[in-house]
Amino acid sequence: MPVDRFLITVFAFMFNSLVYSGAHEIAGGWKHHLLVSAVDKNIPFIPESLIIYFGCYIFWVWNYVLIAKLDKERAYRFYFADFFSRVICFAIFLLFPTTNIRPEITGSGFWEQGMRFLYYIDKADNLFPSIHCLISWFCYIGIRKVDAVPKWYQRFSCVFAVLVFVSTLTTKQHVIWDVAGGVLLAEMTFFIANHTNIYLYYENLWRKVTQVLFGKKGKQHERCEKECM
Repeated sequence: MPVDRFLITVFAFMFNSLVYSGAHEIAGGWKHHLLVSAVDKNIPFIPESLIIYFGCYIFWVWNYVLIAKLDKERAYRFYFADFFSRVICFAIFLLFPTTNIRPEITGSGFWEQGMRFLYYIDKADNLFPSIHCLISWFCYIGIRKVDAVPKWYQRFSCVFAVLVFVSTLTTKQHVIWDVAGGVLLAEMTFFIANHTNIYLYYENLWRKVTQVLFGKKGKQHERCEKECM
């Protein structure tokens, strides 16, 4: 993987954590809004879906690395959309903080203990839009209709993303509006990134960062990539 794209991949996950934790530190004590609907109240609580909720982290890393290895323009358009979406998320988390009513966990089984752990490490804020759903949908649309990626894996990514949506609802981490917000934000920023040239500013920024960090080595790597394409 080219050096610059390795850096933006690492940065994407670091920035995601910064947005999430930063918004919590700033607005954690502010008034939060409930977006629970009648549909949400009828969705069953299924602790076992925790395996999808946590398992998706592997899915995220795998697909983001896969996308970073695609052609340069496609990768930078994707990562710009990803960055842009987190900036919008941060603004929403501060301007419209949301929360959710979590169920009381009874029992001491494996899944119940797992739910207690999840609720302990992940507070009920920064919910709209759902970053879990946002990233999972990015994992799909980032390879959607890409000839270099097998069709079966494209379909798998779509199905798995939808399973993540379901897991966020059945663990009572999110509500329907959070899921819809995550999907719509991913599609919107991805559309902007692929129908404008704004992403070039992001690419130029990371080219400069790569050159500052790696000097001539970074330039040689970039020249080699161009010659090999």
